[in-house]
Amino acid sequence: MRVLFIGNSHTYYNDMPHLFAQICQEKGIDTEVTMLAHGGKGWDFHLEEPEVKFNIEYGGYDAVILQHKAHPMGDLSVMEQCGKELIRRVQEAGARPVLYMTWTTKADGEAAQPAMSNAYRKLQQETGCALAPVGERWWAFHRAHPETELYAQDGQHASPAGSQLAAAVIAETLLMQNS
Repeated sequence: MRVLFIGNSHTYYNDMPHLFAQICQEKGIDTEVTMLAHGGKGWDFHLEEPEVKFNIEYGGYDAVILQHKAHPMGDLSVMEQCGKELIRRVQEAGARPVLYMTWTTKADGEAAQPAMSNAYRKLQQETGCALAPVGERWWAFHRAHPETELYAQDGQHASPAGSQLAAAVIAETLLMQNS
């Protein structure tokens, strides 16, 4: 399975795509990942990047994981418009788009997650593509295992455990979609 990750630091922290590939390999699925991630950038940036366009069109990917900027998310109408265009391009290339829902900052806490979740869920409902609800699972895991630190020291990015959780939720979403 060939998977392209498009995102920013919430994708590249702790080499999360590699963790995803390891999970898939452990399940007996030969997996190759490519990552196009630029710190602080959203889908509006990626939509204009020639390397993103080329990889989507000619990379022969089975799935493309799409992660928008997180803290802050910016203008949600821009997220929606650019997300829809990226999803369209991914589908036209014959790959499956998967939205990667991120988590809120540690300072904002779980109470702020619904606003972030709703932006991704709205896009999922309007396009019918898969959604990896990492942000929602992040907080469920935190409630069940408060002793495990999911955040890096900056209170925004994932610790190694947080990246492992993100990779697991994305793998679960993608593998469930494949079955």
